[in-house]
Amino acid sequence: MAHDWQLTVDCTDPHRMAAFWAAALGYEVEDHQDLIDRLTADGVIDPREHTTLVNGRRAWITAAAVRDPADGRRLLFQRVPEPKTVKNRWHVDINAGPERRDAEAERLVGLGATAVRTVREPGTHHVLMLDVEGNEFCVQ
Repeated sequence: MAHDWQLTVDCTDPHRMAAFWAAALGYEVEDHQDLIDRLTADGVIDPREHTTLVNGRRAWITAAAVRDPADGRRLLFQRVPEPKTVKNRWHVDINAGPERRDAEAERLVGLGATAVRTVREPGTHHVLMLDVEGNEFCVQ
Protein backbone atom coordinates (compact mmCIF):
# COMPACT_ATOMS: atom_id res chain seq x y z
CA MET A 1 0.00 0.00 0.00
CA ALA A 2 1.33 3.43 -0.92
CA HIS A 3 1.42 6.16 1.72
CA ASP A 4 0.86 9.87 1.53
CA TRP A 5 3.96 11.73 2.74
CA GLN A 6 5.57 15.13 3.18
CA LEU A 7 9.19 16.19 3.46
CA THR A 8 9.88 18.03 6.72
CA VAL A 9 12.86 20.37 6.88
CA ASP A 10 14.37 21.67 10.11
CA CYS A 11 15.35 25.34 9.76
CA THR A 12 15.87 28.65 11.49
CA ASP A 13 13.28 30.74 9.61
CA PRO A 14 10.38 28.65 8.27
CA HIS A 15 8.69 31.57 6.50
CA ARG A 16 11.83 32.55 4.60
CA MET A 17 12.37 28.92 3.61
CA ALA A 18 8.74 28.52 2.53
CA ALA A 19 8.90 31.66 0.39
CA PHE A 20 12.14 30.52 -1.27
CA TRP A 21 11.01 26.95 -2.00
CA ALA A 22 7.54 28.04 -3.17
CA ALA A 23 9.19 30.34 -5.71
CA ALA A 24 11.84 27.76 -6.62
CA LEU A 25 9.37 24.93 -7.27
CA GLY A 26 6.28 26.83 -8.37
CA TYR A 27 4.45 25.68 -5.23
CA GLU A 28 1.99 27.66 -3.12
CA VAL A 29 2.65 28.75 0.45
CA GLU A 30 -0.11 27.31 2.62
CA ASP A 31 -2.43 29.84 4.26
CA HIS A 32 -3.28 28.83 7.85
CA GLN A 33 -5.30 31.96 8.73
CA ASP A 34 -8.68 30.13 8.84
CA LEU A 35 -7.35 27.34 11.08
CA ILE A 36 -5.68 29.86 13.38
CA ASP A 37 -8.92 31.89 13.56
CA ARG A 38 -10.93 28.75 14.47
CA LEU A 39 -8.45 27.67 17.15
CA THR A 40 -8.37 31.20 18.56
CA ALA A 41 -12.19 31.43 18.65
CA ASP A 42 -12.37 28.04 20.41
CA GLY A 43 -9.84 29.20 23.01
CA VAL A 44 -7.29 26.57 22.01
CA ILE A 45 -4.48 29.01 21.23
CA ASP A 46 -3.47 32.54 22.09
CA PRO A 47 -2.46 34.04 18.72
CA ARG A 48 -0.03 36.45 20.44
CA GLU A 49 1.90 33.43 21.67
CA HIS A 50 1.75 31.07 18.69
CA THR A 51 1.39 33.17 15.55
CA THR A 52 2.96 35.98 13.59
CA LEU A 53 1.92 38.10 10.63
CA VAL A 54 3.29 37.09 7.22
CA ASN A 55 2.13 39.18 4.26
CA GLY A 56 -0.76 40.49 6.36
CA ARG A 57 -2.04 37.00 7.31
CA ARG A 58 -1.74 35.07 10.57
CA ALA A 59 0.80 32.24 10.36
CA TRP A 60 2.38 29.85 12.85
CA ILE A 61 5.59 31.21 14.35
CA THR A 62 7.38 27.86 14.24
CA ALA A 63 6.19 26.33 10.98
CA ALA A 64 5.31 27.06 7.37
CA ALA A 65 4.52 24.78 4.46
CA VAL A 66 4.37 24.81 0.69
CA ARG A 67 2.31 22.54 -1.52
CA ASP A 68 2.33 21.55 -5.18
CA PRO A 69 -0.95 22.96 -6.52
CA ALA A 70 -1.31 20.08 -9.00
CA ASP A 71 -0.74 16.98 -6.90
CA GLY A 72 -0.51 18.14 -3.27
CA ARG A 73 3.11 17.21 -2.58
CA ARG A 74 4.11 19.13 0.54
CA LEU A 75 7.24 20.52 2.15
CA LEU A 76 6.94 21.50 5.82
CA PHE A 77 9.53 23.84 7.34
CA GLN A 78 9.78 23.72 11.12
CA ARG A 79 11.86 25.99 13.31
CA VAL A 80 14.51 24.30 15.43
CA PRO A 81 16.93 25.98 17.84
CA GLU A 82 20.18 24.63 16.40
CA PRO A 83 21.69 25.76 13.07
CA LYS A 84 22.67 23.44 10.24
CA THR A 85 26.15 22.12 10.97
CA VAL A 86 26.97 19.41 8.42
CA LYS A 87 26.18 18.28 4.88
CA ASN A 88 22.60 17.20 4.21
CA ARG A 89 21.97 13.46 4.07
CA TRP A 90 19.01 14.14 1.72
CA HIS A 91 18.59 16.86 -0.84
CA VAL A 92 16.20 18.07 -3.51
CA ASP A 93 17.05 17.77 -7.22
CA ILE A 94 15.31 20.27 -9.48
CA ASN A 95 15.13 18.66 -12.90
CA ALA A 96 15.16 21.62 -15.28
CA GLY A 97 16.74 19.72 -18.19
CA PRO A 98 20.04 20.41 -19.96
CA GLU A 99 18.62 23.26 -22.04
CA ARG A 100 17.26 25.13 -18.97
CA ARG A 101 19.73 24.08 -16.24
CA ASP A 102 21.94 27.21 -16.26
CA ALA A 103 19.06 29.66 -16.59
CA GLU A 104 17.22 27.93 -13.74
CA ALA A 105 20.32 28.10 -11.53
CA GLU A 106 20.59 31.83 -12.28
CA ARG A 107 16.90 32.34 -11.46
CA LEU A 108 17.39 30.58 -8.13
CA VAL A 109 20.40 32.75 -7.32
CA GLY A 110 18.08 35.69 -7.87
CA LEU A 111 15.76 34.22 -5.23
CA GLY A 112 18.59 34.02 -2.69
CA ALA A 113 20.27 30.67 -3.43
CA THR A 114 24.03 30.31 -3.82
CA ALA A 115 25.64 28.44 -6.71
CA VAL A 116 28.51 26.38 -5.26
CA ARG A 117 29.90 24.65 -8.35
CA THR A 118 29.01 23.03 -11.63
CA VAL A 119 29.60 19.28 -11.66
CA ARG A 120 30.42 17.54 -14.94
CA GLU A 121 31.13 13.87 -14.40
CA PRO A 122 30.29 10.72 -16.35
CA GLY A 123 26.52 10.37 -16.17
CA THR A 124 25.77 13.77 -14.65
CA HIS A 125 25.93 17.48 -15.31
CA HIS A 126 24.36 19.58 -12.56
CA VAL A 127 24.79 22.72 -10.50
CA LEU A 128 25.29 22.19 -6.76
CA MET A 129 23.51 24.98 -4.89
CA LEU A 130 22.64 26.13 -1.37
CA ASP A 131 19.21 27.40 -0.40
CA VAL A 132 18.68 30.48 1.79
CA GLU A 133 19.74 28.58 4.93
CA GLY A 134 22.66 26.71 3.40
CA ASN A 135 20.96 23.38 2.58
CA GLU A 136 22.39 21.67 -0.48
CA PHE A 137 20.28 20.99 -3.56
CA CYS A 138 21.02 20.41 -7.22
CA VAL A 139 19.74 21.75 -10.51
CA GLN A 140 19.98 19.21 -13.31
